[in-house]
Amino acid sequence: MMQSSFDQETSRRLHVAIVMDGNGRWAEARGLPRLAGHRRGVRAARRIVEAAPGLGIGTLTLFAFSSDNWKRPRPEVDGLMALLGSFLRREAAALATHDVRLSLIGRRDRLPLPLRAAATRAENETAGARGLHLRLAVDYSARDMILRAARRRVSGSVPSETFAARLGQAYGGAGAPDVDLLIRAGGEQRLSDFLLWESAYAELRFVARMWPDFAPADLAAALDDFHARDRRFGALPLAVSTPSTRSR
Repeated sequence: MMQSSFDQETSRRLHVAIVMDGNGRWAEARGLPRLAGHRRGVRAARRIVEAAPGLGIGTLTLFAFSSDNWKRPRPEVDGLMALLGSFLRREAAALATHDVRLSLIGRRDRLPLPLRAAATRAENETAGARGLHLRLAVDYSARDMILRAARRRVSGSVPSETFAARLGQAYGGAGAPDVDLLIRAGGEQRLSDFLLWESAYAELRFVARMWPDFAPADLAAALDDFHARDRRFGALPLAVSTPSTRSR
């Protein structure tokens, strides 16, 4: 018997991607510095990473810092870089203990040297984990990734049979399966140059809740909604069949 779409989705581990938006606005609404919102956002990320495996998630990609975020005021950018470095240094051992493998995706050449070093150490320390694959997108732009892969293909340095696979990977990080569900917190309804190639058939969910308040219950609700959807990938639903021939 052919599995239903729900059975197929629940029989394998999913790739969920999240745009962690709303940290600054969360802080400003409370009269706090924007960096305080980013600190609370780190706590929210920790909660979601802990909850993800129990909800059937095998790959979790979190949008931590986009290539456009360099345009923000220097104090905020420096604070974000320091927070990311601190997270990587403090959490690597705990991630490895809980069988979580960590990868950074995005450009690394523009990151501060201490952050690059912390990323490499965390990746090495968690390399043997086989549970959740946690990917942090830092200095990430999907358009830039696609353009760079295309340039390598045009120059002939990438064989045509591996071109699509290269597009499905990001700089400096291991590849991942296509995104099943993309969630954006913070109330905005756009992708903001995040995983455009991998999200070609992703289900989208936009949540009004600011990221610092995002909880495992919100993730569970998003997954319940995801499993209720009929993902056909351009085909007809399984229940649709050709009309029966009338008896003569």
